[in-house]
Amino acid sequence: MECAVVGKFFSPFFSSSRSVVVEKRKLPSLHKKIKFCSSKFKMKAIQAETHLSQEAELQAEKRGSSTGVGVGELIWPSPSDGTPFWKKDFPSSGVSPEAPADVKDSDPKHIIHVTAEMAPIAKVGGLGDVVTGLARACLSRGHTVDIMLPFYECIQKQHVKDLTVITKYNSYHDGNWVPTNAYRGVVSGIPVIFIEPSNQFFKGQYVYGGSFNELEAYLFFSRACLEWMQQVTSTQPDIIHVHEWQTGALPLLYWDIYHHLSLKPRIVLTIHNMEHYGECSKEQLSKSGLEGSVYASIDKAVDDRTIGHNPERLSLLKGGIVYSNAVVTVSPTYLKETLCTGWLASTLLRNRDKYYGILNGIDTTMWNPATDIFLPVKFNDQKPEGKKFCKYYVQRGLGLASEGTQDGNHVPDITYKAPLVVCITRLVPQKGLHLISHAIKCIEELGGQMVILGKASDVQVETEFECLAKLHNQGPCIRILLMFSEELSHMLYAAADMVLVPSIYEPCGLTQMIGMRYGAVPVVRKTGGLADTVFDMDDQSNHNRANGFVFEGIDEGSLNCALDRAFMYYREKPDEWNGILKKVMEVDNSWNNTAGKYVELYNSKSVRL
Repeated sequence: MECAVVGKFFSPFFSSSRSVVVEKRKLPSLHKKIKFCSSKFKMKAIQAETHLSQEAELQAEKRGSSTGVGVGELIWPSPSDGTPFWKKDFPSSGVSPEAPADVKDSDPKHIIHVTAEMAPIAKVGGLGDVVTGLARACLSRGHTVDIMLPFYECIQKQHVKDLTVITKYNSYHDGNWVPTNAYRGVVSGIPVIFIEPSNQFFKGQYVYGGSFNELEAYLFFSRACLEWMQQVTSTQPDIIHVHEWQTGALPLLYWDIYHHLSLKPRIVLTIHNMEHYGECSKEQLSKSGLEGSVYASIDKAVDDRTIGHNPERLSLLKGGIVYSNAVVTVSPTYLKETLCTGWLASTLLRNRDKYYGILNGIDTTMWNPATDIFLPVKFNDQKPEGKKFCKYYVQRGLGLASEGTQDGNHVPDITYKAPLVVCITRLVPQKGLHLISHAIKCIEELGGQMVILGKASDVQVETEFECLAKLHNQGPCIRILLMFSEELSHMLYAAADMVLVPSIYEPCGLTQMIGMRYGAVPVVRKTGGLADTVFDMDDQSNHNRANGFVFEGIDEGSLNCALDRAFMYYREKPDEWNGILKKVMEVDNSWNNTAGKYVELYNSKSVRL
């Protein structure tokens, strides 16, 4: 499922079209010397003494570039390798739930997440990461957690432990009762119930974009989950936690059918992105067994934008907001933004008393540079020296650094001279496409390097970035990789000096949090969750929290200023840069730190009748 515009990379040492004065970085006077062997560039460590200038030693000390790190033997990658370095065999992650939380909740709940995505087996965007991370964190706090997920044909079954059919039952759709299988398995330590209808729903090579009607498939899935709980297993969770428009019909089905039968849980809806509404006709909603016309009112599920049109439309997301006991969005700032802009603002204002902003976390077990199986050298905030080896490893593999033999066990000057900026993103308008493409030119002029990793769903956007890739991918500064690779994303975060997130809007954003975890300083636009997690280095009113570079405008000039300042700190203020690097790595963005707010919400809602 991986496609890339990579090409044959040209890999000379970096040279900028703009003259830049860069101070030399020190390397320790006694360290391991690297011996490169044949085309595989095996690095053998032997003790040797190097003679460095006093100035170089001083600068390296400021950089924290001690090589007291367990490098051992490394095979340096090359663009000419038959297999790209991110596709080699890696050891099994054996990921288990996050380290046990310091606090075990006194009133454990049974929580069932009903979702269209789950990392890593059905991941398209941040939704899958959030579902998995929150579920794992609640498990570690002593709660019972299940995830209900469509059994997509594209799911690789070998990634599911103990997969077995547990129930065969029928669920309603469009006048018929569809034979359905329910499977149980374990993914990343979390019990998962997979729903597999016997029709064509959820068939195809990808999570989204199959030949079936997606909206009707998720209407079926929402009812099939309730049917499994009520009719088949008599499961009575405390909380049913639904996510996004795909499961927006479940609260309607619950309150107007299944609650009257026997189910008693409360419903929590998390909105991860307000731009996806689940637009639906009355006839389509009726296929779920509800009477669609009943919901075509301003106080229920009618799409406000279509009032007075023929025909009027419904919104599953709006219906979910109205019918859920609690509605959560994924950052406090995004909550404020959604109350002021967008057609759903009036609905959210009417339901303000049950609307909450809870910042997402990241899974600090999956994203941990000290244990990450995809990294050539591990590191942490106390011993960050391995990060420079990760950077050089990626530079070598992508052709951004020379393959020539080096004298001594040190990372060449290219690794220090050229700040490496990474942008790992879906290539959609929300992410600031014009700013991403402009950053290529700006970073090149500043004497830096940039790697973009991402896929475009729109053909025109894909074509534009393919053209940029053809223009830049054989040069010394820029790599544009039009694909998704979990392995490479880990390596890029570890290699990056800076992570760029220039979103037009960003409900929460995980990229900046993951980047910080790996010592990449964020350069972000001030919006949504980016505004809640990144604070500008030059903002004297918030100096204690300063951890990155922030700009507010959506124009290229605003981005230029932020990148100029970031590059200035990197090159001219090494002490302060090292301080930022250490500071961002110490920030606790874990789910164990955030899940408590969800638990408080679950407790407050589960006791209401």
